[in-house]
Amino acid sequence: MFHQRLGCSSISFRHQDLATALHTMRGLGFEEIDLGALPGVCDHVPYVLDAEAVEAVAAVVNKSGLRVRSVNGDVGDLNATLDAGTLVARERHLEMLLALAAKTGARALVLPCGAIDHEPVNTLESDIDSVAAQLFHASKRAAEFGVELWTESLHYYRLCWNTERAQLLADHLDGSDVGIVMDFSHIVASGGDPVDFVSRFSSRIRHVHLRDAVPATDNEPGNINLSIGNGKADFAAGLTALRDSGYAGHFSLELETRDVTHDERPAAAAKAASYISDLI
Repeated sequence: MFHQRLGCSSISFRHQDLATALHTMRGLGFEEIDLGALPGVCDHVPYVLDAEAVEAVAAVVNKSGLRVRSVNGDVGDLNATLDAGTLVARERHLEMLLALAAKTGARALVLPCGAIDHEPVNTLESDIDSVAAQLFHASKRAAEFGVELWTESLHYYRLCWNTERAQLLADHLDGSDVGIVMDFSHIVASGGDPVDFVSRFSSRIRHVHLRDAVPATDNEPGNINLSIGNGKADFAAGLTALRDSGYAGHFSLELETRDVTHDERPAAAAKAASYISDLI
């Protein structure tokens, strides 16, 4: 039996269709999931999301009997300059993701921390200000649907790719209801320390993603796609820091790994869940 606060992201089984992935996770013993809705990463939720698609996905999820902790989505680059038509399309997509979160009983919608590019569109200050403004707006809309808005504030491949930029974003989000998702793999890949991340942001951390990683070197970029135990993340220290900080939220295995075959994924997820359950 896994720890009651430990769930599994459907991204861990992104090679399967949604119904099959849900069946796999439930069969392993998970009772809670994060629902992946990231185009190009996980196709469990259609990117062209209309009311009919929301109803269809929600029906499949609710039939599974699994609790949904969060919907992990994307509405486009939050630091991009958009014209009026694109803004309307983004707002509609946001509404549909929030509707999906509400209909599946999710606590929150998770959005990224900027474009998939370390270089700002304008200046770093103005780009982070734009990201924060978009997240602040999304949090207000989320409240209308009875859900929270969280952001993965450090993502190795996006604008806020390291601890310094995550700190800048957090500073810009002061006074908002936007929560932070802590991801061990992105922190480690960027050369950061999970314990330092907790010490900086503990009061705002609402959820934790778990996957292993190795930091970048002079010759190689960081690698975030490793099974737990195959990288350099110190899960024991990071989880202890979270516990000592009073963290009472949940955890999710987001095993978007590339060091196991698809057939090996269920066993790898079960092994990781047992290991993390002991640490929690």
